[in-house]
Amino acid sequence: MAGNSFGQLFRVTTFGESHGEAIGVIIDGCPSNLEVDLEFIQSELDKRKPGQSKITTQRKESDTVKILSGIFEGKTTGTPIAMIIPNEDQRSKDYSHIKDAYRPSHADYTYDAKYGHRDHRGGGRSSARETAARVASGAIAKLLLKQAGIEIFAHVSSVGQIDSPNLDLGSLSELLEVRESNIVRCADPATANQMIELIDSIRKEGDTVGGKISCVIRNCPVGLGDPVFDKLHADLGKAMLSINAVHGFDYGSGFSGSEMRGSEHNDLFVPPGSNNENKFQTLTNFSGGIQGGISNGMDITFRVAFKPVATIMQNQDSLDSSGNAASVQGKGRHDPCVVPRAVAIVESMAALVLADHWLRNRVTRL
Repeated sequence: MAGNSFGQLFRVTTFGESHGEAIGVIIDGCPSNLEVDLEFIQSELDKRKPGQSKITTQRKESDTVKILSGIFEGKTTGTPIAMIIPNEDQRSKDYSHIKDAYRPSHADYTYDAKYGHRDHRGGGRSSARETAARVASGAIAKLLLKQAGIEIFAHVSSVGQIDSPNLDLGSLSELLEVRESNIVRCADPATANQMIELIDSIRKEGDTVGGKISCVIRNCPVGLGDPVFDKLHADLGKAMLSINAVHGFDYGSGFSGSEMRGSEHNDLFVPPGSNNENKFQTLTNFSGGIQGGISNGMDITFRVAFKPVATIMQNQDSLDSSGNAASVQGKGRHDPCVVPRAVAIVESMAALVLADHWLRNRVTRL
């Protein structure tokens, strides 16, 4: 199956299925001598792992990562880094009822139609379980970006029709502390409580709900991104849209920018503050830190919209593989809302994009 690799210089390839022996990732192109913090990698995986609260799937996976190669004496060697995460709590029998039937709005039908053979146990390769491998590799990318002072912060900014207010993005470390103090991972405590109540009530109804994640990338140097097809926002968009259940991506002013005039939307240049090394700053940031597909040194801001999880605990009309009418109801353990666990995935995919472009930019000019 093609489409399992991402990136050019910092390139990752993931493998494994939801109910197989393990999932894993190979990172090629990571520079040598990067100090690797195993506790940090595991802490990133812990933010995505299932069974962490009442509003997530109750599948119990420790998501303990094992590094097979590419690291020696705590540092990268410059050779491929291989990591695996064993699957510990599979209940394949929970999916026996959809062996020959298709769940509405899931990948069951399209995978079967494309390949003529599918792993119905948890969706196999189409399962969001695969994203644990992305988080593991994203943690390595974050460690690399840390050397350049680049920070990435995401949080749940909406669930259903509940929206958090615009945050003061002054201190990302303080926002991180607030975010991790609640199970929905919203950096506004009052809104977080409303979100948790909504998700829990929808879970009890056997239904699901969607939401949005907002992300900011700080201290990104000027010049990341390439003209035409490899624009930075284009690669960020592809990265986010490759995440399971993502249905939308916008950056900067997003779709609201289409309702503005140029005189309102243009980001005017102003002198920087005395403590800012960047000689050029803008008064506003409707561009979201990217102009012409290239980072301009301002905060990179974007949002990712997630649809409701397709598997619900209610009867739904469907068809089986022979085209006969069938009734499908979800069984087993599923998320009523994916966004609390997806925060780590969004940050990791952003880190993979930035790490790749940061390395590419180092060989752009003398």
